Amino acid sequence: MVKRICVARIGAAHGIKGEVKLWTFTADPAAVADYGPLESQDGTQRFEIEALRPAKDHLVVRLSGVRDRDAAARLTNLDLYVARDRLPAPAAEEFYHADLIGLRAEDRDGIALATIVGIHDFGAGDLLELRPPGAADTVLMPFNAATVPVVDIAGGRIVIDPPQGLFK
Repeated sequence: MVKRICVARIGAAHGIKGEVKLWTFTADPAAVADYGPLESQDGTQRFEIEALRPAKDHLVVRLSGVRDRDAAARLTNLDLYVARDRLPAPAAEEFYHADLIGLRAEDRDGIALATIVGIHDFGAGDLLELRPPGAADTVLMPFNAATVPVVDIAGGRIVIDPPQGLFK
């Protein structure tokens, strides 16, 4: 199975000629056009970016096969994916969120404390969403060098130094 990464979300239609607002989840927003065809999560829809231009907090794009406002409106909130191997390798100390999901979170002694189930940024930096073994609830923890001194994607784990009391 090919690992795919969500790189953008289509917003509302823009104008009457089929353009859409596009929010990207890439470091360089315009780079989304460099990854080749973008697909819906289920792979049934495939789009090429024919043109893009920056707007206030998003891009405005023309997608292949979308020629009018009605067609554009039907795509609102559609997430767009690319195969993981079509993305550039991350720089040192940078990670694709998709590569972190599912990693084991261990303490410095190698004891498994949780599994990463999500990464969120509410404006003050990335937070790891962790699920302890057998727990229904999750906990949030800052994702920084102090709380996560080791990220070992190849080993399927991270080493964490959680705040006292986070894992009871």
